Amino acid sequence: MGGVSDNSTGLILAVLSSGFIGTSFILKKKGLKRAAASTGFAAGHGGYTYLQEPLWWAGMITMIVGEAANFVAYVYAPAVLVTPLGALSIIVSAVLAHFLLKERLKQMGILGCVSCIVGSVVVVIHAPEETTPTSVEEIWNLAIEPAFLIYIAATLSLVAALVMHFEPRYGQSNILIYLGICSLMGSLTVVSIKAIGIAIKLTLEGISQVAYPQTWVFVTVAIVCVITQLNYLNKALDTFNTAIVSPIYYVMFTSLTIIASVIMFQDWKGQSISDIASEVCGFITVLSGTIVLHSTREQEPSPAPGTVTWYDQDPIKAVEEDEHLITVHNSDYFD
Repeated sequence: MGGVSDNSTGLILAVLSSGFIGTSFILKKKGLKRAAASTGFAAGHGGYTYLQEPLWWAGMITMIVGEAANFVAYVYAPAVLVTPLGALSIIVSAVLAHFLLKERLKQMGILGCVSCIVGSVVVVIHAPEETTPTSVEEIWNLAIEPAFLIYIAATLSLVAALVMHFEPRYGQSNILIYLGICSLMGSLTVVSIKAIGIAIKLTLEGISQVAYPQTWVFVTVAIVCVITQLNYLNKALDTFNTAIVSPIYYVMFTSLTIIASVIMFQDWKGQSISDIASEVCGFITVLSGTIVLHSTREQEPSPAPGTVTWYDQDPIKAVEEDEHLITVHNSDYFD
């Protein structure tokens, strides 16, 4: 992008990514609601009719575009800049939900949005300039520096301990077990994906990185980390409330990703103490805003005790009709 600095390019892509990802949540939710209303089979009760809903697919495509933009953003800008801007997707989602889904955004939620924006601006102003490596070998040399090798050893040791010792005992009761595994592996995912992105960028510029074995090591690491990350994130979402999982995961994942990137790519090298302190303060402001916003979001209302839900091809059924598929929402029924 001629005339535009790498940091500016990464910033634009990160903001666009947040816009697309935030919008995708709303499109998918509207698609799910529309599918449930037209057929009576909700996704939460095992229905898959949303796969025939164009709005849901629009949401999926929007999310893919957003994730692709985020991937490219890491190529141009440091993780210290790109990762905190992911909070903007939460703002987009909350604002659109307020107007399109009638999920009311409370006053504290608005304060959370403002905190995220202020923190993001501070991070952007003080973010270090990205210095793009000239080859995958150069990135590999950064990855085998003693400081980053210590980080890798500590990360893998913690993951092993969490998986083998803590998960069987406390996985179903302590949310930090699953999210700790996700976040630790996620930090390695981001640095690997950044390396892959730079390799692709250099290859497209005519400096092929395909023959370097280091390129494929980064690809393998990224695949293993992504699969592990998604597996334990699904476990966390299946076990705990989404409203609790989202902010805790965002805080842990973002913090560890920035630490990993700062150690490997030496993002803070050459920066003044005041700039680093400003970035940390901006980052904490973003995290605080994210937690406030999540904690004040209205949750889906659960069915009232004693209600009966009818599932059939018609969304509305009279009680007199002879229907067989019902769900009784009253624990006393089974006493």
